Amino acid sequence: MGILLKGGKIVTAVDTYYADIRLVGEKIVSIGKDLEKVGDEIISASGCYIFPGGIDTHTHFDAHIGSITTADNFESGTKAAIVGGTTTIIDHATQNKGESLKEALRKQHKKSHGVCYCDYGFHMGITDWNDEISNEMEDMIKEGVTSFKMYMAYKGNLQVDDGVIYKALKKGKEINALLCFHCENGDLIEELISDAKSNGNNSLYYHAKVRPVLVESEAITRLLTIAEIVDTQVYIVHLSSKEGLLNILDAKKRGVKVYVETCPQYLLLDDSYYGEKESESFEGAKYVISPPLRKIYDQDALWTGICSGEITTIGSDHCSFNYEGQKDIGIKDFTKIPNGAPGVEDRMGLIYTYGVLGGRISINEMVAITSTNAAKTFGIFPQKGTIAVGSDADIVVWDPNFSSYISAQKQTQNVDYSPFEGFRKQGRVLHEFLRGNKVIINAELIEKEPFGKYLFRK
Repeated sequence: MGILLKGGKIVTAVDTYYADIRLVGEKIVSIGKDLEKVGDEIISASGCYIFPGGIDTHTHFDAHIGSITTADNFESGTKAAIVGGTTTIIDHATQNKGESLKEALRKQHKKSHGVCYCDYGFHMGITDWNDEISNEMEDMIKEGVTSFKMYMAYKGNLQVDDGVIYKALKKGKEINALLCFHCENGDLIEELISDAKSNGNNSLYYHAKVRPVLVESEAITRLLTIAEIVDTQVYIVHLSSKEGLLNILDAKKRGVKVYVETCPQYLLLDDSYYGEKESESFEGAKYVISPPLRKIYDQDALWTGICSGEITTIGSDHCSFNYEGQKDIGIKDFTKIPNGAPGVEDRMGLIYTYGVLGGRISINEMVAITSTNAAKTFGIFPQKGTIAVGSDADIVVWDPNFSSYISAQKQTQNVDYSPFEGFRKQGRVLHEFLRGNKVIINAELIEKEPFGKYLFRK
């Protein structure tokens, strides 16, 4: 006995066509016409698109920034992912200074095991480096963690220096791992913060001012120079600027292999959300993220980068902090505002509404940028990221006729605001399946208990 999805329009990264899909157990077993067998459950997808489940390459659930913990843990965050059409997330396990990678991974498994509503994997964040950590990278591969993250920002906490980046890239090349990088010049940011504060400039308006485009573009150039010397591939997370993209294109012309991620906030929001210099409003704290929001022309450049295939994936960088009780601890000092914003729930809908319907990208490019490319880049394709016989039955039946507006009051994310409050969202998840299991039926979440699986990635 299986489940038969009838009458839908299947969309993959390369094809769009009408066909029925039959699911048995956790897999797609057939695609075509006249597939029904005795005992099958028939679910109509007429008038709807059928997408592979979304893959969010960048989340931070149950993360700790100093003494502050994100508003969303793995339970609430993955439930929000499912509601928005994302069936797989890749979160960040981060090594504390002096801690082994094994211990960091153990802690991450403890926080996530048995509470995830979607499937999940981890990037391993490396903040400390020595020969033991280098050797442990091989152990992480055996544990299914095949990507690592390093920060060129957050001096004194997460930031690593160029020598460490060089050594880590050499090791990554040796073991065929992919290293991901947050590209901002942390040393320059610290100096710019010091200058701002010495002049009495402590309002949130200065968050973006001490993180100008040049500190991102410089870090990108520096990283890609090191990658070129090592002759290895890298992945740049949350690209925010035109200048950064141009530096990436220059490196690609030299043969550097680089994968690039951006986020909906950099495609749809701009630095006007930080308010005026003399404003007494603190609303802009909702948009304190790093890198900060940029200009409208940066948005245009990033959309162009998606269309040209230069940008590989769109992740949410979901790192939620409540506006009241968390963001507002920095009301008199912008450096104390925890950096991050929610977004996992609305990622798919925003890209469909403002990308596809907005004429920026095709519907196939949407599937590529929100699912397929992520699966290929991070070692879970064709298990995930496509609709094909033998793939996991991670399927989103998308009703394109439903219209709504984003509201924090109606969201599943466990946070008291949305950076996209009031944005129109066309379409919704009508039905959704995680490995063949019904999780959303008739736009209602019916998955009462989490059964997301940890993914051992290739």
